[in-house]
Amino acid sequence: MTTAPVLAPPDFTQPFVVETGACGKGIGATLMQRGKPIAYLSKALAAKNLGLSTYEKKFPVLLLAVTKWRHYLQGNHFMIRTDQKSLKHILNQMVDSLLQQNWVTKLLG
Repeated sequence: MTTAPVLAPPDFTQPFVVETGACGKGIGATLMQRGKPIAYLSKALAAKNLGLSTYEKKFPVLLLAVTKWRHYLQGNHFMIRTDQKSLKHILNQMVDSLLQQNWVTKLLG
């Protein structure tokens, strides 16, 4: 996955897409443009985090991806794709825990 033909070079005139995912034992994200991957990341979850809800797994990977790829995303249009419905409305919902407040604060910069 790290060879040149697989990863596309970024085009800063086009919008970026950050896709996130979480499964039972890990989290991951892909930075895409025009349907082609530009960068990716994945991380295994520690044993203490295996019991987290899908929401609690996907928000941190979103923060990790936006932080890691900020040099691509800052000043450019980008979209975040996730299948976690509660994340789609995070800015419009009541944030009721300190952990969620910290996540939203970090995401908004």
